[in-house]
Amino acid sequence: MKLTTAQALVAWLVAQRSETLEGVEVPLFPAVFGIFGHGNVLGLGTALAEYRDALPLWRGHTEEGMALAAVGLAKATQRRQVAVAASSIGPGALNMVTAAGVAHANRLPVLLLPGDTFVSRAPDPVLQQVEHFGDPTATVNDAFRPVSRYFDRITRPEQLIATLPQVARVLTDPADAGPVVLALPQDVQAETYDFPDALFEPVLHHVPRPRPDRRAVTDAVRVLREARRPLLVLGGGVRYSGAGGQALEFAERHGIPVTETTAGRTLVPHGHPLFAGPLGITGAASANALAGAADVVLAVGTRLQDFTTASWTVFAPEVRLVHINTARFDAVKHGALAVVGDADATLRDLGSDLGEWTADPDWTVRAQAVRSEWDAHIDKLRAPTPGMPSYAQVVGVVNELSEASDYVMTASGGMPGELVGGWRATGGVPTMDVEYGFSCMGYELAGAWGAALARTGTDGLVTTLLGDGSYLMLNSELFSAAFAGHPLVAVVCDNDGYAVIARLQEGQGGTPFNNFYADCRTNHATPPRVDFAAHAAALGCAVFSAGELDEFREAYARARVAARAESRPAVVVVRTRPSAWTEAGAWWEVGVPQHLSGRTEYDRGKAGQLRYTHPD
Repeated sequence: MKLTTAQALVAWLVAQRSETLEGVEVPLFPAVFGIFGHGNVLGLGTALAEYRDALPLWRGHTEEGMALAAVGLAKATQRRQVAVAASSIGPGALNMVTAAGVAHANRLPVLLLPGDTFVSRAPDPVLQQVEHFGDPTATVNDAFRPVSRYFDRITRPEQLIATLPQVARVLTDPADAGPVVLALPQDVQAETYDFPDALFEPVLHHVPRPRPDRRAVTDAVRVLREARRPLLVLGGGVRYSGAGGQALEFAERHGIPVTETTAGRTLVPHGHPLFAGPLGITGAASANALAGAADVVLAVGTRLQDFTTASWTVFAPEVRLVHINTARFDAVKHGALAVVGDADATLRDLGSDLGEWTADPDWTVRAQAVRSEWDAHIDKLRAPTPGMPSYAQVVGVVNELSEASDYVMTASGGMPGELVGGWRATGGVPTMDVEYGFSCMGYELAGAWGAALARTGTDGLVTTLLGDGSYLMLNSELFSAAFAGHPLVAVVCDNDGYAVIARLQEGQGGTPFNNFYADCRTNHATPPRVDFAAHAAALGCAVFSAGELDEFREAYARARVAARAESRPAVVVVRTRPSAWTEAGAWWEVGVPQHLSGRTEYDRGKAGQLRYTHPD
């Protein structure tokens, strides 16, 4: 079949199929987000136009934003579908590097197709080309290499035949999932080749469920049987495996209290008697208390990031760590006893070998007791007060008015601590996306667009919560969602600056500087303020404003109705208190200079840091 390189690539994308966790066959690539320039409009752009009915193209308004939307779609589909983001060369390509970092840190599959300079070099230097003085083969797209799971530059059409199976492998492999980057020189995009017909035959990709090594299971069973106070930590890998139900069954059978990481949130119903709450700095004091007393921690599908482990101070020094993960890279961290395999399959094998063994009954009932104390604490934080509401109160209202099938999101700043620590989930189906692997400001709006697209046709509504800083960082995809007709609700909390970093700065003894607007340099006696409501309205959104908590409740309820009725984003702008936070009582390591007051606590935290556990 004689096709251009671009036509062959798009035809291959159309032929790839996937299946949901429920076993429903769907397109592996359900959408492309694209911005055209001279480096891709005639090659890839022409091919996408020819296949427009089979592969929908959605117009983005920043390359970073549309690539972040692709990340949001991957998370919302439990990594079972992959969005494509395509850009021209130079700045358009480089704008997607941040999104590649987000996907890489969070182990989420996206396919990025940046345009590239001419392989022939005949017209060099071309518009938007950055010339490397010592390497004529280097282009700006080489900046993707550190944040790609798989990178290739297609310099001949027939190279697609060898590289496309690798692309599919990485995007569908639970142990290796992440961003794939195919750099497409603009002259090669337009070159033709006689491709084999078989390349375009439909392929249904089944996500593998690798079973663990029997010896590793035997060793893990031995360690668990010796435990009196085991703790089960559920991460994002449990979500992507669809193993939430199996994990709860395992916990119930053996009487093991359960906690969740940020990526594993909403797997467990909040009211479950074994649920101790979310773990770590942005988690719950209840979960952290159990973690500090546990003698064995069974971690499943987690990267064990510092916000989960409280910079490795949340566990007791003598703890024994068993880690189930499809990626050996994660499973061996901190000397854990590694059990490499799919979460669902491995928990089944482990449970079968454990038989009727159970943890100490007094330990089992402790989970509900400590979580009840945390619930009472959250209830106090959510209680109505006069004046501007706190983040906790805003989250409480959204939680109260949300439906079981809704999907809630946030990313950077102070909101992750409120959403992870305070949200009360119905459980069963993952309904939260907190991007705190890369903590990317701006993901909240762009990722919400991707999530809303992924959830088209479902009853649930996407709500994303963000601060004024994130809104100003990246807001153009609000217009993309409005133009495309994808409903969502964005709650914009205006607290006059980068409040959570100001808390870190001042809490460690630093001088207030460059975070709140009041502490920033300006030539104005009375600096201007951003009218977020007017701005969001100008981007095509329905807009609602609130000052006090009751006003916010009414505004959010109206926004939900408007988003659905008008098929566009509804934005709720609410002024919030800048210094009220939910605290889980865990330590986080950041570099504190010797002369600041926080150095004493820093030294204390370092002294209690878990360095290594032996895998036995």
